[in-house]
Order: sequence, then C-alpha cells, then structure tokens
Amino acid sequence: MYKGNIKIDTKTMGGVFQTVTRSLFGGESIFFNTFTALEKSEVYLAPSLPGDIAYIPLNNDSYIVYDGAYLAHHGNVEISVKWRGLKGFIAGRQLVWLNFKGTGGVFINTFGAIKVVEVGNETIIIDNLHFVAMKESTEYSIEKFGSWKSFLFGGEGVVLKIYGPTKVFIQTRNLSTFSSYFVYKK
Repeated sequence: MYKGNIKIDTKTMGGVFQTVTRSLFGGESIFFNTFTALEKSEVYLAPSLPGDIAYIPLNNDSYIVYDGAYLAHHGNVEISVKWRGLKGFIAGRQLVWLNFKGTGGVFINTFGAIKVVEVGNETIIIDNLHFVAMKESTEYSIEKFGSWKSFLFGGEGVVLKIYGPTKVFIQTRNLSTFSSYFVYKK
C-alpha cells in the first residue's frame, strides 16, 4: 500500500551476471521495484511471513544477510552474494548470503521476532537457522554442532561461531522447524 504521488519503476539491479547470480544463488527476484516519491508520500512494506521488520543503516559499510530476510532498501546500496561454503549448504540453507554495501539502509524481515545481540569481547554460538544479519567485517566461523552422530541423526546442525565485538541480528523462530512440524504431524 502507498499514499501520495509515487512513481514506480521495475528494473534489474546491477549487471547481468550479478543479477543472475543473486537470483539463482540468493533466492531473490531478478527485478526490483523502485518507488520514487514525487511529493510527501508513504510506502508500506508487507513481508510474506509473519514476523518483525528491522532497519539496518548503512554508512559506507557492508552487512551480510541470510538469503530470505531481504525486504527493501533505500539509498546507494549495492546488492551482491557472498559465498557461505559447503557447510552452509549442508546446514539446510543455500550456498550464499546476500551482501549489502553502500550508503542508505536495508529493511530485513524474519519469521518471528528479531533480536539484536551486542557481542562484547567474547565468542557466541548461534544456530545457523536463527542467524539473520551481521557486519561483513565480523569474524566468524561455520562449524558442526555436537558429535557426528548428533549432526547426522539427531537434528543438530551447523552453527555460527561469532567473535566480538560486533552486533548480530537473530530471529526467535525459523521457518524450517515450523514447517516440519506440519509435515510430520499428519
């Protein structure tokens, strides 16, 4: 929904290679809608899943965001993909994260609530399916959680080990676990 005098353009963003890569590996649309206010106006954002919307300001820096959390952006923002590695693929998500660089801001949404975790001079562990976003400069590793037996048969998976200081966005729920509840409860 929107109010006011708004011009809407639909176009691709970036070059052909970047657009196709972002679409194939990042799960995003090839096309972006650009809303330009021609007078004082408002645009309402409506994500496809119930959950929170958060805003990440970009001040000539860069954030990596999990592939399903992108909702919208404004300003001079470049969107590309960042390789997550084979462990990320095994963990039940795609091979890449989305990478946002520039000046402006990014709106993200999640399934469930968004929590911002301020990480001091410490290390924290986040379940891969609860990770949403962090600064690209954040030091992290993707690791197996638990023993090989629990990894392969017990539903435990891959975690992110985050090294502070930094700020990390997490979600309180994950769609994979929620949807599996209905699949197995026939």
